[in-house]
Amino acid sequence: MTRTVAEKRALFRQLHAEGCFVLPNPWDLGSARFLESLGFQALATTSSGFAWSRGQADGALSRAQVLAHLRELVAATELPVNADFESGFAADAQGVAQGVRMAIDTGVAGLSIEDSTGDADHPLYDIDVAVARLRAARAAIDQEGGETLLVGRAENFFLGHPDLADTIARLKAYSEAGADCLYAPGIRTREQISAVVAAVAPKPVNLLIGSTSEFTLQDIAGLGVRRVSVGGALARAAWGGFMRAARPLLEGRFDGFRDAASGQELNQLFG
Repeated sequence: MTRTVAEKRALFRQLHAEGCFVLPNPWDLGSARFLESLGFQALATTSSGFAWSRGQADGALSRAQVLAHLRELVAATELPVNADFESGFAADAQGVAQGVRMAIDTGVAGLSIEDSTGDADHPLYDIDVAVARLRAARAAIDQEGGETLLVGRAENFFLGHPDLADTIARLKAYSEAGADCLYAPGIRTREQISAVVAAVAPKPVNLLIGSTSEFTLQDIAGLGVRRVSVGGALARAAWGGFMRAARPLLEGRFDGFRDAASGQELNQLFG
C-alpha cells in the first residue's frame, strides 16, 4: 500500500485525537525505515540529528538543506512525518509563511515553529512577534488546504529560561493564533506537564523525553499528554555507540564492536 500525502496528513491528525503515542525522531533514511519496520505510527525529524549527520552543529543548516531532507524522508516512508522546522528560517512573519509553504510542498504531515531567535542576548522573540509568526504559519497552511498540523513551540526551558508562567502564556497565545498542538521542550516534572496540558486543553500537547526517565508511556498518558517525541536522543544514542567503538581503535583494541548490529539483519531490512 502506498499512502497519499492527504492520507498521511489525515492519519496524523487522527493520532492526535485521543490516547498517547510515541513519535520517534530518525535522522536519515535508514533510521526512518528501521523505525517504520518496528511498527511506529508516525515519525518526526530532528534538526540536531540531521545536522550532526551532515557534520554540522544544530541550527547551522540552511532552509534548502532542511527542505531537501524533508522531501527525501517523506518519500522514503509510508508514515506521516512531522517536520522540525526550527524557527521557520526567517525572523519576520512573511518569511516564516514562505518557508512553511515550501515545507508543506515536501509532503510533511505536520511542522513545528519555535519562538527562539538564535540571539544569545535575546533568545526568545517577544510574545507579540512570536504570535504574528505563528499566525503567518497558520495562514500559509490554510491557504494550502489546512491539512498540515501546526505545532507551536515555547523554547523557554530549552534556552535556560525555565519560567513556567511565561511558557504557559506563550503556549496559550500560540493556541489562539492557530497552533493545533503545543510543545514546551524541557519541562520535566509532573506539575509542569500537568499545568501545560490544563492550560491549552483540549488541544494536544507534545512532551519531549530526551534522556532516561522515571515516566512510562502510561504515566505520561495519565497526565493528559497526547504525543511523546525524543528529539535528538536516538541520534545521540547512535553517536554514543559509534564513539565507544571508534575510540578504542586508537589503542589497537576492537572490543567496541561487541554490540554492533548484524550486517545480515540490516541487509534483510533494507533489501
